[in-house]
Amino acid sequence: MKTVDEIVFARVLEWLERGDRCWLCTIVATVGASPRPLGSLMGVSESGELIGSLSGGCIEDDLLEKVRGGELAHDNPLIHPYGVTPEENERLGLPCGGRLEVLIEPLSSDHLAPMREILTALRQRRCRRRLVSIATGQWQIAPIDLTEPLERQEGSIQQDFGPMRHLLLVGANELARCIAELATAMNYAVTVCDPRQDRIAQWEVAGVQTVCAMPDDVVRERAADAHSLVITLTHDPRIDDMALMEALQSQARYVGALGSERTSAKRRERLLQLDLTESEIARLHAPVGLPIGSKSAMEIAVAIMAELVQLKAQCKL
Repeated sequence: MKTVDEIVFARVLEWLERGDRCWLCTIVATVGASPRPLGSLMGVSESGELIGSLSGGCIEDDLLEKVRGGELAHDNPLIHPYGVTPEENERLGLPCGGRLEVLIEPLSSDHLAPMREILTALRQRRCRRRLVSIATGQWQIAPIDLTEPLERQEGSIQQDFGPMRHLLLVGANELARCIAELATAMNYAVTVCDPRQDRIAQWEVAGVQTVCAMPDDVVRERAADAHSLVITLTHDPRIDDMALMEALQSQARYVGALGSERTSAKRRERLLQLDLTESEIARLHAPVGLPIGSKSAMEIAVAIMAELVQLKAQCKL
């Protein structure tokens, strides 16, 4: 699956390669409620094509009209504010009190090479950082290990791009179905693994890959990089522990396991006996999910995804 950033860059690159005039628009500041997060991208072509989103509404139409009319960013980048007045908020459909600032960049053939570099990196599940000079519009591209939030510096914008987060769920059961439905809606690429053929045969969620194989092999082959998350859900130590052993020794960004406090304590004891170090075991999130009193499968799935949202907001994921 592709990230929204990859989709936007690929389309804008097509426009540039065929000689169309186009612009890249990026949310570089938000105040109060914002319909789209910091760093959201949108491409605009002179012929009226749009890709990506900044608000899901009138801001796109307003930018398209202004950019195509030569009112904004004709030669060099500029930062344009939205939501400065209550009247503008109402006209544009912004949330009450919400404001945002958009970097508008006119693109040229000079941007072809750096854009291709970003796209190539994303397709190889690697990260890249772009530094944009607001004065000249030039891009500097650098490889990075992990992404950080967009940063506005004096005279420049620093923005990181990385692959879609991949969530591997071990165990094809009802809880995995609930987690997969929430995770795909939250822009995760999801794979469900189970070595039991009968479980895989009867499990299906649209847009989710299924694999019938031993979980340690699947972790090693598909979920061992720093953009992957692994959660075990089977309650069967013979399956879960194999996945955890491999995941805790990999670069996986997050490793979680379903179970009570008592079950989790016994699991940690087993993992110690399996020659994992204390520091490796300390990476394990177990019991997985926030303690919100969840009981049903969907409630537990909400608690698990809420923990991922919390860690992401704390820049720990």
